[in-house]
Amino acid sequence: MSLKSYETVFIMTPVLSEQQIKDTVDKFRKVLTDHGAELVHEESMGLRKLAYPIQHKNTGYYQLIEFNAPPTLLATLNTEYLRDERILRHLVIALDKHAVDYNERKRKGLVGKKKQENEEAK
Repeated sequence: MSLKSYETVFIMTPVLSEQQIKDTVDKFRKVLTDHGAELVHEESMGLRKLAYPIQHKNTGYYQLIEFNAPPTLLATLNTEYLRDERILRHLVIALDKHAVDYNERKRKGLVGKKKQENEEAK
């Protein structure tokens, strides 16, 4: 089965300790790798204000994981998100080749610069 590119963002409740946040992220990283996913990139965005209150909370810890996985993993991942009381919201997005390219350039620091500067960096 071929692997497709995905990106997931999940928001954890702000009442967690640093260790609980780490444990939650490790849990979802393990869910992905145990079901055949290849982790491409991970980014902790830290504590941020929510656009609107969720479960009477105004802030949450944001975590982004980019990965390659078989499409069958998505149902399992969604179920795990819904079962975990530490997760306020989650989103999984399928990435096309343009989004994958954009994410690679963003990691290299080439996004947001003028075109001429990009060509000089290559």
